[in-house]
Amino acid sequence: MTAGENMIDHDLLKYIIFRKIQLDEPLPYRLMLDADPSWNAISKYLAFSEIHIGLFNHEIIASIVLYMPDKDTLEIKNIAVDERFQEKGIGRMLLVYATRISIKKEIRTMMIGTSNASISQLYLYQKAGFEMTEIKLNFFAYNYPEPIYENGIQCRHMILLKKYL
Repeated sequence: MTAGENMIDHDLLKYIIFRKIQLDEPLPYRLMLDADPSWNAISKYLAFSEIHIGLFNHEIIASIVLYMPDKDTLEIKNIAVDERFQEKGIGRMLLVYATRISIKKEIRTMMIGTSNASISQLYLYQKAGFEMTEIKLNFFAYNYPEPIYENGIQCRHMILLKKYL
């Protein structure tokens, strides 16, 4: 068992419900900003995306924003799990949930991007079948006004990963 696998809380996971957010529900702004600290960046894709949430005891504890740039591609633009529930397997479940949506929509390719400093996310995405396909050099330096640090490393480059279905 790897470190990530032994942290999965199977008792918790069976009580989490994933679904598309309702029109009358508030958006999970805090979660989305945890995944991407720029509201300006989020707002550019939000109107063209589907927002899905993970609920535990009627509380939103996870979110995933799905964007379809074309009929064959689904891009995960934002994925977040409440800090209290991280490292319990919920991120993995969100990726499985997004894969099921993609298969239902007859999507051929899923995409996700993350920072060069997002070590645990890179691990998670590759374990879920995503492969690194591209690096957008200095993406975070050019697109964010303030430097972003994660794991003590400055986020400079966007690592793009794809999963072929």
